Amino acid sequence: MRWVAASTARPRWLEIAVPAHAEAVEAVSEILSRYGHNGIAVEIPLAPRGGADHTVKAYLVEDVDSFAKVSDARDALGHLQAFGLGPIGELAVRTVEDEDWLEAWKATVTPVRVGRFLVRPTWSDASAPDAITIALDPGTAFGTGLHPTTQQCLEAVSYMDVEGLRVLDVGTGSGILAIAAAKRGAREVVGVDTDPLAVRAAKENAEANGVTVDARPGSAENVDGAFDVVLANLVGPVLVQVAPHLRARLRPSGSLVAAGITTQAERDVLSAFVAEGLGIVDRDERSDWVRLVMTA
Repeated sequence: MRWVAASTARPRWLEIAVPAHAEAVEAVSEILSRYGHNGIAVEIPLAPRGGADHTVKAYLVEDVDSFAKVSDARDALGHLQAFGLGPIGELAVRTVEDEDWLEAWKATVTPVRVGRFLVRPTWSDASAPDAITIALDPGTAFGTGLHPTTQQCLEAVSYMDVEGLRVLDVGTGSGILAIAAAKRGAREVVGVDTDPLAVRAAKENAEANGVTVDARPGSAENVDGAFDVVLANLVGPVLVQVAPHLRARLRPSGSLVAAGITTQAERDVLSAFVAEGLGIVDRDERSDWVRLVMTA
């Protein structure tokens, strides 16, 4: 297959769509957001049936680089299997003929109120007098405010007292949780991610939101010192692997917020953290996703 640039004044678009299990949606979204224009869209089934029943979509301009971008996306998706996530289907590509699809899509992306926060796309001027506004475009690395696990973590940051504290966000993605902590008055916020594109996105998003986040490559094991609050919106198997490093970054009596845990993975994750001397302070379950707040 060979794609060439359209000759019309308006660009033609390619839609790339990937079926994914709910557990894999954020990881697939992050990958497609590297290539899509203005982020991604996620189709959520009305009646979840398990398996790859969600669909993650991205749109890119049809040009001479399209084939390489789609090929790179396929390769990156293949590497996700190593993380033990739910099933991910085959990437499909189709040409989008509707020239007005972009504006129509933007109209479907509405602000979301989560706890004390109002998460809105950058093209919206929505605000609320009693809310802390975070401006992020959908699909800007992990964390748009729409996925249940992101909402669970934002709500935790809403009610926790982080003012004047040191906060570490592991797997920061878009930086949404780090930005939320900074906007609530954290003294220092460090965000780490193993993906350099996510680190760059977190830096840019923090600057756009008028806060300071020290975004850097790596994971919890690459950070020195202890933090009052550690945020880790990852996935169950990864949380089990990094549990000792998360505990090592937590000061005595500090709080660890762990999310991205399916109900099926909760037992293994909890066992890993109990082995590190942590106990549950709060638990939230939503759409088969569990968020734990723990302390030593």
